[in-house]
Amino acid sequence: MTDQGKTDLRIPGVNRGKPVTITFNGQPVDAFDGETIHAALTAAGIRVFRQDGESPGRGVFCGMGVCYECLVTVDGVPDQRACMTRVKDGMAVSFSKGATALPSNGETETHP
Repeated sequence: MTDQGKTDLRIPGVNRGKPVTITFNGQPVDAFDGETIHAALTAAGIRVFRQDGESPGRGVFCGMGVCYECLVTVDGVPDQRACMTRVKDGMAVSFSKGATALPSNGETETHP
């Protein structure tokens, strides 16, 4: 169990990095230095990372950076792959809604 009363889905007995805390949609999530956002969120029981159109939600599909199903916003930067981005203490991760495109003027905009 974590100190938040939730079940930690990590394999017990594995040596891990230093404990850190990230937030997901403003809620604290226990993590370990060196693991990915995907690993930390999955261990906390979080399966849906973003919403696209009418879908019930998207999460991790391939887990190796190919499919882009696990896109999240990290410290205000959209479209970061949770399976490829390592946690940092205090990192703010949030649910992504829609996909981000790069328009011709070079600024990002979000599309539902």
